[in-house]
Amino acid sequence: MELFVDWDSPRKILVFLAHPDDPEFFCGASIAYWCARGHEVVYCLFTKGDKGVNGRIIPPETLKQIREEEQRKAAMLLGVKRVRFLNYPDGYLLPSLEARRDAVRIIRQERPDVVVTCDPLNYFPGPNRINHPDHRAAGQIVLDAVFPAVGNPMFFPELITDEGLEPHEVREVWFSLTQQPNVRLDVTEYWEQKIAALGAHRSQIENMVELEERLRARLAPDSTPEHPRYEEYFYRVVK
Repeated sequence: MELFVDWDSPRKILVFLAHPDDPEFFCGASIAYWCARGHEVVYCLFTKGDKGVNGRIIPPETLKQIREEEQRKAAMLLGVKRVRFLNYPDGYLLPSLEARRDAVRIIRQERPDVVVTCDPLNYFPGPNRINHPDHRAAGQIVLDAVFPAVGNPMFFPELITDEGLEPHEVREVWFSLTQQPNVRLDVTEYWEQKIAALGAHRSQIENMVELEERLRARLAPDSTPEHPRYEEYFYRVVK
């Protein structure tokens, strides 16, 4: 598996996932790594997470507002200055043509060099764990938007005629939460920053102490508790 160091010039990176807290859980240390190196990182999230209640009943509009505020705070702690939301209902995201058009719109507006999303093929991210359908749907939507639609003027031509959004070529796609990574980042320097950003998602974390313990125990294969080292993993596609 390749160890990624950095690009030879600044990149614009669009992190395009399903819910608030997905960027921090899936690749928060990598996002801090990129921001610290002068790359511009923007988030776009399909939903505001209005069903993430941990067994409690909270009015969806109230929860949306809470989670939007939490996400903006978490992003800021990693160095991300801009977060966008598409306001799809949490839990009901599907790889529809409407969603693909919305993704194409965002990518043509932002014109990123790199898009980071979720692996749509990962049904089981760990032992006895089932991946959220929104995660898989988000990855499928973004993948289908990047190729072939974003760079082809024949797809959603109304985005050109009505909104002036010309085709755009994305250089790379990075799939997080994958079972078949081909690239890894040494993010040891940014692991505590990831933990701090996750702490901003108070509505979703029942026991922050336990979460911190689990995250600090997630050591890279060749490190030890005495000399900890941390990595995040992706499937990287270079077009």
